[in-house]
Amino acid sequence: MLEKHALSNQTIIKCLNINYGLAVTTLTFLPIGADTNASIYKAKTFDQTSYFIKLKLGHHHDIGVEIVELLQRAGIQQIIPPIKTIHGKSTQSIDDFTLIVFPFIEGQDGFSRNLKDDQWIKLGKALKQVHELEVPSSILNSLRREAYSPKWRDILRSIYPCIEGDPIADETGLKLQKFMKQTMPDIRRLVDRAEQLGKKLQNLSTKFVLCHSDIHGGNVLIHENSEIYIVDWDEPIMAPKERDLMFIGGGVANVWNKPLEEIFFYKGYGETKINSTILSYYRHERIVEDIAIYS
Repeated sequence: MLEKHALSNQTIIKCLNINYGLAVTTLTFLPIGADTNASIYKAKTFDQTSYFIKLKLGHHHDIGVEIVELLQRAGIQQIIPPIKTIHGKSTQSIDDFTLIVFPFIEGQDGFSRNLKDDQWIKLGKALKQVHELEVPSSILNSLRREAYSPKWRDILRSIYPCIEGDPIADETGLKLQKFMKQTMPDIRRLVDRAEQLGKKLQNLSTKFVLCHSDIHGGNVLIHENSEIYIVDWDEPIMAPKERDLMFIGGGVANVWNKPLEEIFFYKGYGETKINSTILSYYRHERIVEDIAIYS
């Protein structure tokens, strides 16, 4: 469970009133998301309108907000643009944090609710629009570019001695250590295969497109009226299209792994040639990353 930042509710409510003109009556912390540098709140105003509040540690240029606004200008409807301040800004500084306000969309994510056939088609169409978008050079210079970095492989390799070493005193840690020790052959195979594929791709010439980079079921919000939204654009990247397409049929959290779902998705996305080597690299690398993060 995520913990909220050390900023009082009253300070946030005052900021929302002064900078957004919102008469907030209740502010509720929501322990959701995987970003430890962000706290999420639901704000409700006097007229019972709800808002999604994201509080991020630090003051910095938010490329995710800039990308969402670019997608909005391009006419892509399956996104949720931020609400601007009374001064026309998309973000607001507050003490040591950056505040971003969105409409609060009631619904469930793709981990909790299956997409219907027409929603898969809609998701495919939306992602194709993202991948076909021409990114202005002013934004392009701020975007990450895929480099097939060994970062997560190196981190995971660095904890091999902990996994294979003396028993950990902590009970929970000991259980994890035992489990990972049992699966070490699989972990080593994953890391080594990701390494082989990554090296193979270093010299491969392929088209880079704008990618969400984390478009699994948890980042697709299904509204009560059946509309869908792609959320959490915090880590956009210029990369091969397979960076996003690896999630379709990839089975993250044991969902999105049915052949029929892929069929309907590609009805919307359209016919495309998928590089199986790149797709395999991303699926291996994603598992390595998750193991490294949660170990």
